[in-house]
Amino acid sequence: MTELDPNTRAARPVFRNINAFKDLPTYRLPLAGWVSILHRISGALMFLLLPFIIWMFDMSVSSEISYERLMHAFGADGGGWLLKLVALALIWAYLHHLIAGLRHLWMDMSHDAVSKEFGRSSAAVTLVVSILLTVVLGAKLFGLY
Repeated sequence: MTELDPNTRAARPVFRNINAFKDLPTYRLPLAGWVSILHRISGALMFLLLPFIIWMFDMSVSSEISYERLMHAFGADGGGWLLKLVALALIWAYLHHLIAGLRHLWMDMSHDAVSKEFGRSSAAVTLVVSILLTVVLGAKLFGLY
């Protein structure tokens, strides 16, 4: 083991103001950072789409007639593609928020085993699983199977 010279000190980091238009596009955010940002976006999206969720629930359980109106609204002849896209965004938001939330809970419970590599791999699993489940449920929503 070599001894460090006490007169040489490591250079201290220099903090400066950043230019959002110049510096942020060049910053490479780690995968865990993207998952964290998408977790917040998915939560906000679920909150903003809450009236749509309540409307769908109300239409589906009020009566047989309202259920048929809901099915007609989601049909191809009633401009259903727009409602299906909103429902697909809601499906993604729910799945991503759930899986990312479980990831955060796991990291909180086992904080001794958390490492940079675990953060990277669990973020990748979160993204892959949420996107795959969204594709599968989206295919069902759009009638592909």
